[in-house]
Amino acid sequence: MAKEFWIDLRDWDKDAATTAIEQGADAIMAEDASLVRQLGRIKTIAPDGDLKPGEDIFEVEIRDQESEAEAVSKSKQGFVIVSTTDWTVIPLENLVAQSDRIIAAVNNQEEAEMALGVLEKGVAGILLKNNNPAVIMSVAKVVLEKTALVDLEAFTVKSVSPVGMGDRVCVDTCTIMKDGEGMLVGNTSSSFLLVHAETLENPYVAPRPFRVNAGAVHAYAMMENGKTSYLAEIKAGDRVLVADKDGKTYGATVGRVKIEKRPLLLVEAENEGKVISLVLQNAETIRLVGEDKKPVSVVDLKPGDRILGHPESGGRHFGHAVSESILEK
Repeated sequence: MAKEFWIDLRDWDKDAATTAIEQGADAIMAEDASLVRQLGRIKTIAPDGDLKPGEDIFEVEIRDQESEAEAVSKSKQGFVIVSTTDWTVIPLENLVAQSDRIIAAVNNQEEAEMALGVLEKGVAGILLKNNNPAVIMSVAKVVLEKTALVDLEAFTVKSVSPVGMGDRVCVDTCTIMKDGEGMLVGNTSSSFLLVHAETLENPYVAPRPFRVNAGAVHAYAMMENGKTSYLAEIKAGDRVLVADKDGKTYGATVGRVKIEKRPLLLVEAENEGKVISLVLQNAETIRLVGEDKKPVSVVDLKPGDRILGHPESGGRHFGHAVSESILEK
């Protein structure tokens, strides 16, 4: 899941707000949300904002174990912004271990790097309490680079078989993806294959590095918010999760989705008894990612090949991960 990047501008600074918006901040905290809205569309944290302090957002100064417990308790209601007069890693480690809704208040790039790296997974996000445009830009870069990781494992291909015609989905994003990047898509909600973006040169069509020819309409795709969505339901404005060959992830905005009838292939693979499968278009330009981290066309796949996938425990209910027994075939 992407990290939240918030700016504290309750001491209003128009130039800092403009820089924050231009750098892709997720939210601005202000006393008057209308000041923010005059500059652009961005989530506001204010008494008259999208998120309201004391209702959706809570602030806790960490002083002792009691205040740590208070922060964890309030995180069950919404995000909690935590701060301390003597910032150390230990309180953050305790909080991150117990909650995925901790936002660390930081003053500079160094503090942001520390907070986003705690216990490897880091806090859910940061609130920057600094209106210096240069600091805003440097911290924005840190947030972008401190991406969440997904576990990628090698699955052994068991079969690749034509399954006739069907509706497949091309997801066109607003991002130019690089070699090794793509989307996590699966026939079931328990396992996903890394479907490579159309970044490579080929004799048939020009590269479309913003596009992932993701699979058939019924398949699940991982979204930036940690949920899944049926490919058929993804639409312009949604945020899909982009993963690379090393498991690094970031969010990308969908600009368009194309659903067209095409010949399809069923790819089935296995890893230590765990089966993974996906229906994809039967075309040379559709690629998965091999164990060697190189893209491989589905038309070249054969039994015994090793491809990268992401296994999950449990199942999904309305896109949310749940810990219960769900049988999917």
